[in-house]
Amino acid sequence: MQLTYGEYGGRFVPETLIPALDELEAGWREAGSDPGFRAELDRLGETYGGRPTPLTLAERFAPGKRLYLKREDLLHTGAHKLNNALGQALLAVRLGKRRIVAETGAGQHGVAAATVCARFGLECVVYMGAEDMRRQRPNVERMGLLGAEVRPVEFGTRTLKEATSEAIRDWIATVDSTHYLIGSCVGPHPYPEIVRELQSVIGREAREQLLAAEGRLPDVTVACVGGGSNAIGLFAGFLDDPGVRLLGVEAGGAASLGAGRTAILHGSRSSVLADADGQVLDAESISAGLDYPGAGPEHAFLRDTGRAEYVTASDEEALGAFRRLARTEGILPALEPAHALARVAELDEELILVCLSGRGDKDLEEVLAR
Repeated sequence: MQLTYGEYGGRFVPETLIPALDELEAGWREAGSDPGFRAELDRLGETYGGRPTPLTLAERFAPGKRLYLKREDLLHTGAHKLNNALGQALLAVRLGKRRIVAETGAGQHGVAAATVCARFGLECVVYMGAEDMRRQRPNVERMGLLGAEVRPVEFGTRTLKEATSEAIRDWIATVDSTHYLIGSCVGPHPYPEIVRELQSVIGREAREQLLAAEGRLPDVTVACVGGGSNAIGLFAGFLDDPGVRLLGVEAGGAASLGAGRTAILHGSRSSVLADADGQVLDAESISAGLDYPGAGPEHAFLRDTGRAEYVTASDEEALGAFRRLARTEGILPALEPAHALARVAELDEELILVCLSGRGDKDLEEVLAR
């Protein structure tokens, strides 16, 4: 088994999926060398998605620091997930796939998948854990209005891990006509690479914008990490700048990078919450988007090499950061990036860049209940 990121990555899937993954990789390589594909993706990002998203100086949230927020919450659909969904939808059309299957936890990837399927006239089925459907009701309703079929998953923890398993089962059964639109930088190769490259627009834009605003690079970039797509997208803009610290923030009850071990989950080898026998353990977080027991294989590689660091924030700390940003800056963040914001005050660095990966509308019921 050829691995992609040191000892991580690879393809640990049924044989029936290998031809589909080979087809996907070939199509991705071909698209990457086609200037027309990139031009169309850039055009859609600008005219449909609303890129570039702005960089906002948060003047009151962290006194004594210069804190910039990369405003992915202002992207169409309200989160960074659209960057990936647009690119994969274009790729699916290129491969002749007219049916999309997706998984979702916080619902933002499901909304993004439903949105691009409506835009391109594709059939869309989204798997979502019943517990997440309860927590994220507004996004469930949005997906329905956009024409997607949302299929509840009623077993296990009834959250993102089980929704992903069900989406994979569907894909196995319908692989000839279906593209699996994975929402994070997880899964079998080439998915982590595809998602990273499609989300790297976050880091590229932020790098240029901060240089224009401050005349220098940030001291530290910070992003929340569940599967890790917004973080890997932000980090991609600064990986080759050794003076920029890369900091990922996991949920305390889902710290697969901080407390996990090497195991296989959903088609790839990475750092996973698992027991000594490799059995995957349950994750827990107030944030549906971080409630996942694994992280993308590139994150595990960056941790091991020391290029990136990963810490945690508790539910209470995330709620505190959510409320503080609302009251000091007039911005309601999603609970996912609220975890990243929770670590800002204790940072020694002065110039800080945080990826505000989504807006908090979807989380109001959960926040107000606490």
